[in-house]
Amino acid sequence: MTDLFMPEGYYIGTRANAEYLSGIEGLERAKESGEVLEARVVMCDSNHNLIVDLGEYRGIIPREEALMTLPGESVREIAVITRVGKPVCFKVTEIEKTDGKPKIILSRRSAQQECYDKYIKNLCAGDIIDARITHQEPFGCFCDIGRGIISLLSIDCISVSRISHPGERFYTGQYIRAAVKKSVRHDGRISLTHKELLGTWEENVAGFNQGETVTGIVRSVEPYGIFIELAPNLAGLAEWRDGILPGQCAAVFIKNIIPEKMKIKLVTVDSCQCENVCGKTEYFINQDHIDYWKYSPECCERVVETVFDDSE
Repeated sequence: MTDLFMPEGYYIGTRANAEYLSGIEGLERAKESGEVLEARVVMCDSNHNLIVDLGEYRGIIPREEALMTLPGESVREIAVITRVGKPVCFKVTEIEKTDGKPKIILSRRSAQQECYDKYIKNLCAGDIIDARITHQEPFGCFCDIGRGIISLLSIDCISVSRISHPGERFYTGQYIRAAVKKSVRHDGRISLTHKELLGTWEENVAGFNQGETVTGIVRSVEPYGIFIELAPNLAGLAEWRDGILPGQCAAVFIKNIIPEKMKIKLVTVDSCQCENVCGKTEYFINQDHIDYWKYSPECCERVVETVFDDSE
């Protein structure tokens, strides 16, 4: 298979992966070539070994081979148990043939270590990569950036428009693009940022005009006004109005657009409850690396920017 060090589960349904898992001959070829395969974990036994469904056979990932760890770290039980029911990547390390079914030993750790050494270790701040949302917490979401290696995308880096939980922007299992905020040179781990890919203030406001009535999502209700998100990287302020709550959809009249202050003044026409469905994310940056990003317009005194620099 052509390996782009994609997030875990990306190759599980591919024809090439299925051919390797179709029988013992395919598994032996994978062992000899060092091919990385994917399959689903069906059980974690009492010794915290993972049992993997290989079709006709079952494979075993010993506990110590369940994931790559950084120097000084140990394999945590919760990190092993939570793989049950999910796809994992692995290399076939041993096929022990007996009178019964062969015993097939797998290593997820070696597949991840290869990804770390050949891909993740070489990433720099500003590199734009593929990631998959694996878990969400109020402080941010955890992303698979390659073969199950996890990176944190903190909530303040998801978008310029503030949200109270990552679930307001993403769903678990979603594939996204993200930029490397800090590389492994700091502590051996990657941290991510996302808002820089969602467009500048000017790029976002170009889709709106003064005098229009549009829809938005209420993100915050403050004593001095209501912040209403028009796009993930664009929010406007409406006057306070009784009965409006965060998370509601709102119809708003665009009263004024002020680039010099990077502000949009809104008037709330109506609001209602709505399901906050995560739509397709629109990215404004297509290249694979950025060194600098400026959100604010040139005419605005307030500067909102990101400098991607690993030396910090």
